[in-house]
This record gives sequence, structure tokens and C-alpha cells, in this order.
Amino acid sequence: MRADVEYSPVGEGLGMRDFWLYVWMRRAALIGAHVTGLGLSIIISLLSRPGTSLFSWHPVCMSVAYCLCMTEGVLLFSAEGSPFCFKSRKGKVRLHWFCQALVLIAAATGLGFMVASKNVSERPHLVTWHSLLGICTLAATLLQAACGVCTIFPKLLRLSSPPQRLKLYHATCGLVVYLLATVTVMSAMFSDWFQATIKGVAWWAFLLLPLFPALVVMNQITNGYLPRKKITS
Repeated sequence: MRADVEYSPVGEGLGMRDFWLYVWMRRAALIGAHVTGLGLSIIISLLSRPGTSLFSWHPVCMSVAYCLCMTEGVLLFSAEGSPFCFKSRKGKVRLHWFCQALVLIAAATGLGFMVASKNVSERPHLVTWHSLLGICTLAATLLQAACGVCTIFPKLLRLSSPPQRLKLYHATCGLVVYLLATVTVMSAMFSDWFQATIKGVAWWAFLLLPLFPALVVMNQITNGYLPRKKITS
């Protein structure tokens, strides 16, 4: 079994690498994605006032996990606009693993605080779209982590798929997980807590902000891993 795949660098498939305006627009977009992810994490953490209740830690942990760590874990592979662009490929992979491990730890902690808060207040679990999407996102994150293990240790796990195919699967599944996490974060904006905290034009701004890094991540993954030729077995 073999994979006849030719991968193109980011943006090369568009034939625009030599245009300085295009290059600087890409860099600006990537820097904006970094700033947006960090900004959302900081602002949500400040709005939730951690320590005032068990629930207050839930938005903090989840925003750090998905808005910050997962975003940085993906964007660090970009050579344009990444603060870790000086790292080697091996170093980036290790840093990616570290970021994704932080995602799992922070997400599990946030889930624990949410469950504890529900139990203390004696409120039912999994009754809102946000909670259902959150559980799906956590499950998808665990599956994606398992997929990452298969990508790093294919020989140890005795997998027959070629490494390039495994990397393509991992990147594709990662994009699905990131988009699912984005939808989950956006659904949190409709919660009673957030609507009582943020209102008016600011609420619409917060609702649309998670879409920006999601578009940058989607563009990076599709341009970096989308094969030019059809994968053949």
C-alpha cells in the first residue's frame, strides 16, 4: 500500500508566494489569530472572576484550553507569524504535544469544575446545546490525541498506513476538532451567564471573534496538507 501524494507549502498552490502584499496579509492574519486567541482567554478569565464560585473556573479552564493552547498548538507549525518559527520541526512537534497535553489537562479540569458546580446547585446535567457540544468536543479531543499517538508511533503500534497518510488523517481530524471547539465556544456566548455579563454590540463582537482564528487555522491546514494528487492505494 502506498500514498502517491504531493503536498504543497502554505499558499504555493495559489501561485501567490512572490506577491509581498499577499505574504504580509498572511502574516498579519496569523498574528491576529495569535492575539485573538490570547485576548479571548484573558478577557473571558477576567469576566468570569475566578475564585468567586466553582463555576467561575469553568470558563477560565476551557478558554485557556481551546482558545489559547489548541490555537497555539496548531499555529506553531506555520512559518509565517508564529513566535516559534525558529524551532526545528522536531522541536515544533514536541511543543505541539505539550500544548495538546495542556488542552486535555485544562479541559478535564474545566469539566470537573462544571460537574461540581452542577452537583452543588443540584441542577441537571447536559440540558443545553452548549453542554452537549462540549461533551462532543471533549470526546473528539481525546480521539484526536489518540490519533496523534498513532502518527508518532506507527511502527510501535504496527500500523500499515504510510506516515504521510497518517499525518493527513491527523491534520484533517484536528481541523474537525478545532471547528467543533469553535462552535462550542460560540454557543457559550448564548448562555445566561455570558448574556448577563456582555450585552449589545460587544456581545456580537465576542460571538464573531472565535471565527477569525478558526479561518486562519482552516486555511493553514487545508493549504499545508491538502494533496494535489489523489491518494492511491
